[in-house]
Amino acid sequence: MKKIFCKIIFSLVLLSLLLSVFGCNEQISKQKFSKVYFDHFDTVTTVVGYENSKEEFNSVAALVNTRLYEYHKLYDIYNSYSTITNLCDINSAAGKEPLKVDKRIIDMLLYAKEAYEMTGGETNIAMGSILSLWHEKREQGSQDPDNASLPTDQELRAAAAHTDISALQIDENASTVLITDPDMRLDVGAVAKGYATEMIARELESMGKHGYVLNVGGNIRIVGTKPGGEPWRVAVENPGIPGSSYEYVRELSLSSGAMVTSGSYQRYYVVDGKRYHHIIDKDTLYPSEYFLSVSVICDNSALADVLSTALFSMPYEEGIALVSSIDSAEALWVGLHGEIKTTDGFPGK
Repeated sequence: MKKIFCKIIFSLVLLSLLLSVFGCNEQISKQKFSKVYFDHFDTVTTVVGYENSKEEFNSVAALVNTRLYEYHKLYDIYNSYSTITNLCDINSAAGKEPLKVDKRIIDMLLYAKEAYEMTGGETNIAMGSILSLWHEKREQGSQDPDNASLPTDQELRAAAAHTDISALQIDENASTVLITDPDMRLDVGAVAKGYATEMIARELESMGKHGYVLNVGGNIRIVGTKPGGEPWRVAVENPGIPGSSYEYVRELSLSSGAMVTSGSYQRYYVVDGKRYHHIIDKDTLYPSEYFLSVSVICDNSALADVLSTALFSMPYEEGIALVSSIDSAEALWVGLHGEIKTTDGFPGK
């Protein structure tokens, strides 16, 4: 009996080792594929992943693209669509009747309200009336640089009177949304892209997918390590440090989670020789002037999006106090003259 028992144990151990080896080889034999999309959230999306075949990867990439399109339409503040009720419709109905909307809108808006409280109002989706003034001027200035101009102080102050997020009324049970202030508008640019990226990544994880990276306009979300457990190499882009020729300011390896960077170096226009970017300080009502960029790493793309925007518009001392209060979050700041500061746990070199 002892001999039989030992043989059984030996067989089970051998089977376990064989499964482990073949499973590992199957993972390592996967090939790397990538797809690029240009259609959603006014940005470029790259899907990179390891699969056993191009067909399998294309199926996953197509799902990501489909979901991005769905979220893009739901969170679009500039266009309405005949088949859905979206944020553009909610803005148009401000001061009127509640609108019944998709649960994905309800959930994102509830998260945005939590983000407002967490950041002390720095990330405020109710600032649409102010942001729309800057958006219009930026569009005009980009198309006609010789006649580029700024919103007037009077216009900005008038718009600032309509940024109270308590005017956003959400009935979760009825799945309805109402803006009670007729002149308030939502702008979810600091939340929506990161939130959508996180929801899609979680769907892939629920499907058992492993070894993917979603890069939605710089919102990077890791979905499992590479085959064999190797982490992904990512980098913080040089945001235009004066006199610097380096392409990146930090290179790092990530095995999970998300990294999001907010900066002044991509979306801007020029008036009288000065750049005016798209991240607006709630106190000055003008583009924030603390940093060139702020990058955040944490386990959630939505949170990273919210924090990177909030930290970009806060003095360093306030920002590091905020990020230090949040478990798993780390941050890197690039100052106006290229000085770099990080939390103690920010990885890379």
